[in-house]
Amino acid sequence: MADLSYPAALGTTLAVEVPLYAWLLPRLAPVSRSRAAEVGVLVNVVSHPLLWFVLVPLAHWASDRTVVPVAVAEVLVWLGEALLCRLAARSDWPASLAVAAVANAASLGLGLLLAGL
Repeated sequence: MADLSYPAALGTTLAVEVPLYAWLLPRLAPVSRSRAAEVGVLVNVVSHPLLWFVLVPLAHWASDRTVVPVAVAEVLVWLGEALLCRLAARSDWPASLAVAAVANAASLGLGLLLAGL
């Protein structure tokens, strides 16, 4: 991960992803913007610690390369966030998968920029 502390990384992720959830999810599912923002916070406070403290270290342990472990971890996070979004927002699978994909792509992209990759 970038040379950010965990609180800074979580804050950055929330700053990127929550507005995307609040903007996209109401367009694809019957939820208000405020509820969509809550869903964005929920999925990230569940998934981010798992990504940061479990999935990425485990993936790095399994492989000495960076791209594959991060890609595997991000796909797992995307699917987990889509599931949580589906449950919390009562959205369908296509909407949940789309919103989680856009939000995660945006925060991953920023993370890679901050890491200088």
